[in-house]
Amino acid sequence: MSSSYDANDNLFVSDQEDAPRFQDLFDDEPVPDELDSFEDGDSPRGDTTTEQFTRLDVVAEDPKPYFRNPNFYQDVLTGEGEIAKRVHGTLAQFLKAENPEDRSLYRNRLIPLYWELARSIALKAYGQLPDPKRLLLRFGVLLPTMIDKDQRLMIARIITENRWGQPIHYVDEWLRKVASGEVNVSATDETKAAAGNQASRVSRQVEAARGKVDAQLTLIRTQNQETEDNEETLKRLIAELTDREPRPEAGGLKGPYSEQQRGLFSDINSELRRLSNRGRELNRAFAELEKYQDTLQTLEEQAAESGEDLSAVDTKASAEEMNTIRQMAKMCVGRQGNHFPLLYKQYFRGGLTSVATRENVHNVLAEVEYLDPSIFQRTFKQKTTRIVPNIILIPCYGDTGICWEPFERFNRATSRGRLAVPMYGKEIKSAVIAALGDLRWQVAKEKAAHYWMEEGLTGWYYQWFAEQKLKGDVKDQFIQDYILWLTKECEGTQKLDREVRDIFWRYMPFPQDLKDKLRNRGFVYQELYKKDQNRSMSDGY
Repeated sequence: MSSSYDANDNLFVSDQEDAPRFQDLFDDEPVPDELDSFEDGDSPRGDTTTEQFTRLDVVAEDPKPYFRNPNFYQDVLTGEGEIAKRVHGTLAQFLKAENPEDRSLYRNRLIPLYWELARSIALKAYGQLPDPKRLLLRFGVLLPTMIDKDQRLMIARIITENRWGQPIHYVDEWLRKVASGEVNVSATDETKAAAGNQASRVSRQVEAARGKVDAQLTLIRTQNQETEDNEETLKRLIAELTDREPRPEAGGLKGPYSEQQRGLFSDINSELRRLSNRGRELNRAFAELEKYQDTLQTLEEQAAESGEDLSAVDTKASAEEMNTIRQMAKMCVGRQGNHFPLLYKQYFRGGLTSVATRENVHNVLAEVEYLDPSIFQRTFKQKTTRIVPNIILIPCYGDTGICWEPFERFNRATSRGRLAVPMYGKEIKSAVIAALGDLRWQVAKEKAAHYWMEEGLTGWYYQWFAEQKLKGDVKDQFIQDYILWLTKECEGTQKLDREVRDIFWRYMPFPQDLKDKLRNRGFVYQELYKKDQNRSMSDGY
């Protein structure tokens, strides 16, 4: 291809005839006009105050006119320099190859080139990306005619904005958060980073101090909520106490406290004692917060004196995060899977219900959180808080979701973990449950520390795994059993080993209403139900 390339500003000149075009690859028109009548829709922000996931009825919106743009493909590559030319040339060879061996060769060459292109675009992720570049990062759409008319309509109908306020992110959204410093870069296993990319000692200390402040604020929020609950209870009790009955024989004057009202004195005293204790806890919590904030302020001042701008947009961070997303995609796909990074009609034939969109994943999470109510709960300083992990939707053909990290290294108490879910897998539900099973295992393992093979969920499961003399990774076996637990056992279909069912029933219990139903579905569940009753009766003894 002989491109009009400006070496001075490293840009494809978009208004030249020899810039990347559909016609270089196909003889037909770029995209049919099937979307001409569609209008752009607003995407209002949603309510972020919900305490748990609830099922969404709206999972799509009116199609956007993405593919009315005849220069979509050209706009993706414009401004990306030499890598854009290489991607264009290799893509043309891949799509025009008739020999299977040649096609496989160009396909394999295209994979690393795509990731290099994505990394180049990630450098610009902090700003408002044009729709074509955004759709490449978000859905893997490079050339619209690589997908059919129905698939273009499917992509156009996916809801753009995060209406629901939950931490479920498309790749372009996630990169923007990383670049702006709203979230930290994901941890990696690399021990030797380039000197220019390593955070200074002061920066690391600032990050750790911020983690302590965030953890303490979360603790204070929880204590405040508990205090307000006690205050509401006290108000109700006092209202009942002061609601004395009028006495007709005394001209309507109020009479003495009734026997029931006199019984409220003890309850009121109990609530007052609880509030007194809550007040002391809050005093201590705020004192610790002040100490952590002073430390953070001192460290930030040291960083400023050393010339570090902690609030600056870090475009390099988003590019490095793109490398991590590539690793996430590899893990979701697996060694033997399809690592082709672009959405292609030959590899994906499903409709909107088969894609792990934000809304579809949200609905799976609602189902899982009902079945496993404690999945997002974490206890810090004897206070339990619901912490939903960040979930990154990866445009790849994987079948397995993963937990990249259960929490951040400088804030293990209250930080969100990071899960990756493949968008174009065989079954959304299994992929999401696999990621949550991975999260379950890693959090339990971290909690048990070096006793993870002996105590708690991981300890009991590991001992069973060893006794069965099973081969392979114990975590992988746990994840497969967790999937069965939330897809089969929850319906009363017995698929797990008896001991595994017993472990899960105790450490990852179903909600009580489901337990009540399962007790009538077979002897095994009835026995587990009886064990629950025996444990509850023995509490405190």
